[in-house]
Amino acid sequence: MSTFVEEVMAWVKAKNPAEPEFHQAVEEVVESLDIVLERNPEYRKARIVERIIEPERVIMFRVPWLDDNGDVQVNRGFRIEMNSAIGPYKGGLRFHPTVNLGILKFLAYEQVFKNSLTTLPMGGGKGGSDFDPKGKSDNEVMKFCQSFMSELFRHIGPNTDVPAGDIGVGGREIGFLFGQYKKLRNEFTGVLTGKGLNWGGSLIRPEATGYGAVYFAAEMLGTRGETLEGKVCLVSGSGNVAQFTTEKINELGGKVVTLSDSSGYIYDEAGIDSEKLAFVMDLKNVRRGRIKEYADKYNVPFTPIEPKADYNPLWDHKADCAFPSATQNEINANDAQNLLKNGVYVVSEGANMPTVPEGVNLFVDKGILYGPGKAANAGGVATSGLEMSQNSLRYSWSREEVDQKLHGIMKAIHKSCVDAAEEYGCPGNYVNGSNIAGFIKVAEAMMDQGTV
Repeated sequence: MSTFVEEVMAWVKAKNPAEPEFHQAVEEVVESLDIVLERNPEYRKARIVERIIEPERVIMFRVPWLDDNGDVQVNRGFRIEMNSAIGPYKGGLRFHPTVNLGILKFLAYEQVFKNSLTTLPMGGGKGGSDFDPKGKSDNEVMKFCQSFMSELFRHIGPNTDVPAGDIGVGGREIGFLFGQYKKLRNEFTGVLTGKGLNWGGSLIRPEATGYGAVYFAAEMLGTRGETLEGKVCLVSGSGNVAQFTTEKINELGGKVVTLSDSSGYIYDEAGIDSEKLAFVMDLKNVRRGRIKEYADKYNVPFTPIEPKADYNPLWDHKADCAFPSATQNEINANDAQNLLKNGVYVVSEGANMPTVPEGVNLFVDKGILYGPGKAANAGGVATSGLEMSQNSLRYSWSREEVDQKLHGIMKAIHKSCVDAAEEYGCPGNYVNGSNIAGFIKVAEAMMDQGTV
């Protein structure tokens, strides 16, 4: 670690105590930038790195709501408006009990570079609440969303900040949030993405993050003259990203053998084909059940979660590719070693920062095809950007048009990463390539706009 990185990290930790995820995200980016700052000393002088780390605005507010028993509940809401140098703030809302300021700052910081890579004019932001939609009735979710938006509406808008969904925020929640925004503002605008198709949404938006992660993996394999045809793939999670990752892998000739949720994971050696995937989609999106039901129906092994274990057995199967699609830091150093031991040589991250730094170092040192989340899962926010474009045009593109544009964006992101890595002396390193390419675009915009 260089003196500059040490100085920056000491400053970050002093100003942001007890936010380990944020520290981790910052360190991972800043470590890539030494050579960029050497070649561009004006960035150091203007303190661009420090200014990107410090959010432009942090909004925190109480969210009181009535449950079905008539009792008052109180949650905390957040919106981190991180950086708007290249466009309005853009990033998801996460409703989950683990949500806190540090996690949302890490996500917002990552979002700045991810959005920069998409080639679309979007800044970075993130928000959410410690509210847990799991086990709540539709009425309770609606009451919470309406209370949440009753404060958030003051801070967002189609040219200011355009939130989207994330963990715990799907089509149902986006609908309730949009309805309340429309009522309070008395206007119909493209203020949220992930909307329903009949009121301003985009085709392919639900599929986009998963599809994009697979397109990115296919681009990485293409550098070695290979395709996904016949590849055995490990996928974690069973929500939106995991479902559509599985769908696209199947379409490109691969075979997915695992899915998981917070209770454990299933291993289906025969592969999760389209019929089985349809069952998972009904199980998770309609009935909101647990993945163990898949094991019961198809008579395959289910392994319950073991909180005290120092590795996740999902990552300890023979395979070619891994698509972590659940949550941050789900692959630890032991898991990374197990993946390499079992022959995995492609990792494309559908989740945000799912691999701990030690695991990332193992992947990079071994020279495998490792696509970090800010590049590999940028398809979701890219298609949100395409939804914003369609809203501005008051026009809808066909499914084929949106998918074609998404595929083109993922190819462009891959090329940006490869080109930046080569230009700065680390060919094949997608971590450095994505960090450098994302940073330079934002840095140049900030230099042009002065000290603001």
